[in-house]
Amino acid sequence: EYPFHRHVSGFTSSLRTSSAEVFLPTSLDLANGLRRPPQKPAILRKISAAQQLSASEVVTHLGQTVVLASGTLSVLLHCEAVGNPKPTISWAKNGEEMKYNDRILLQPDYSLQILAPVEADVGFYACNASNALGSDSVSIAVTLAGKPLIKASRATVINTELPAVTVDIGSMVKTIQKVNVTINCHVAGVPEAKVTWFKNKVKLFSAHHLHDGLLIIANVSLSDQGLYSCKAANLHGEVTESSELLVLEPPRPLPYLEDLTAVLSSAGPSTHLVLTSPSGTKLTVSPGSSALIGCAVDGHPTPNITWLYSGEPLNLQHHLLAAGRILQILNVSDFTDGEFSCLAQNEAGSLTQKMSLAIQEYQWSVDKLTACSASCGHKGVQLPQLRCLLDGAEVNMSYCRETPKPSLQPVACNRRDCPSRWMVTSWSLCTRSCGGGIQMRRVTCQRLTAEGSSVPMSNEACAQVSKRPVDTQNCNRQPCVEWVASSWSQCNGPCIGPRLAVQYRQIFCQTKDGTSVSSDQCSALPRPLSTQNCWTDICGVHWRVSLWTVCTATCGNYGFQSRRVDCVHIRTNKPVMDHHCSWRPRPSNWQRCNITPCENGTLLRGGDAEQCRGRKEGGVVSE
Repeated sequence: EYPFHRHVSGFTSSLRTSSAEVFLPTSLDLANGLRRPPQKPAILRKISAAQQLSASEVVTHLGQTVVLASGTLSVLLHCEAVGNPKPTISWAKNGEEMKYNDRILLQPDYSLQILAPVEADVGFYACNASNALGSDSVSIAVTLAGKPLIKASRATVINTELPAVTVDIGSMVKTIQKVNVTINCHVAGVPEAKVTWFKNKVKLFSAHHLHDGLLIIANVSLSDQGLYSCKAANLHGEVTESSELLVLEPPRPLPYLEDLTAVLSSAGPSTHLVLTSPSGTKLTVSPGSSALIGCAVDGHPTPNITWLYSGEPLNLQHHLLAAGRILQILNVSDFTDGEFSCLAQNEAGSLTQKMSLAIQEYQWSVDKLTACSASCGHKGVQLPQLRCLLDGAEVNMSYCRETPKPSLQPVACNRRDCPSRWMVTSWSLCTRSCGGGIQMRRVTCQRLTAEGSSVPMSNEACAQVSKRPVDTQNCNRQPCVEWVASSWSQCNGPCIGPRLAVQYRQIFCQTKDGTSVSSDQCSALPRPLSTQNCWTDICGVHWRVSLWTVCTATCGNYGFQSRRVDCVHIRTNKPVMDHHCSWRPRPSNWQRCNITPCENGTLLRGGDAEQCRGRKEGGVVSE
């Protein structure tokens, strides 16, 4: 017999991991099974009540529990499996690959033999059978009489896709929501142990789908997170193993980001704000502006955020705010048009949200023209108006200075024949410069064609359009005026130099008939002088000098000569006071002369002889 899922001594005897249907052979198949179709492996199970075996050599099959006695010298664990192609057999203890030595042996028939078992050999031994189509696994417990033994796992199981997951107690389980989670608590022990389940140290009851050492948590949600413990107890003691259940929530987009509002308030009103989205948002900004890009996502555990630009990690200047959820770009001109994306990742999955950046360009526009310069004829043109635009709005021309200007070509307009109109020449010169004159011009009726030629027309043709302009008009009707000057006044002032005295006269503006008028009416005429420098008779003086006297010596250092210097009147030649000539440099009245060395025996002139006598008389003898 090969019964399945039979509860023996507090643990489930079938530990198959394959979800495929298993072909269980009949006796005939075992005898003549060479022609079986391809089949996934299936391990043969023999289930019997747990018992303490006192024989020195214990031989048992999978699905049983071996309770070691003090006299046990050998334990032989059989593992028989069928499958096509023939399965490969391997052994594991407590979830880890079996390590063989001189005491733990793998027999040729893939049975596992334990020689001289000790307490360290206690545990769950699993036989694994696998071929190209799948695998099967069954455990057998080897324990000592006394405190129960729980088969525990230290694996971490992460489920993000399957609708159900089954683990052994002791595992760390991370799974998405709405999944059915089954935790197995395989217990071995003699006497049979009682199993009790706890969540966060609070006992669970049947409402949590407890069944034969299994805990089934259906339709997992965030509220099911916690630490689940399995306690196995009998008369000899108790043992507890626990598994932690973490409910994962893949990253999902949020419609808002609270942190972004606070950051924006400190960044200033000129900063652009945009949120990324799974479908992609678009932000159009002006050159040189700044931007805050938010990645509004949620998930459990909190997703890690990675920012990318055009699919590559950011390497240009930027700042990350709010734990990486906000990307601050201080100057968008550091980037070209491209796509920013935030990659949100946690153990449950990932989410990419995008934002396309478009930087506006300053552009020249010539979409407007000036008014036509003529309403008809051949010269009418419109000039394009050059404007600098940003996103369709006109800005200062300086923003477009780095953009090449387009060529501007005048546009012809109103090129058609003009209506007949009066044509006039310039006015001739006035016949008189004042007192009333006449000037004339020529008036004709003509029509300007679109080709630029003038066609003479009859005066009647122009008279229907407008009144004929005058061809004669009065001019220079202002009275004829002139400047009139009075006689010069007497020359007055101190005589300190030639022409430094001043004299005055009156200047009047009057008409030709002698009527005085305002000076403004003579302003166009050169105005005569009203003051001038003058010269008086008393200023006619000069310095008069006489001839030099004979030098007082013919040689030596003491010769000098003199002359008379007087200030005299030019006309009368009479001396006057010297100060009247002070405005002229005064000539010197003495000077040295004959300054040459004297030879011995040289005679002095009369004056010098007197000096010698004087010196002799004074007691000074001169040789």
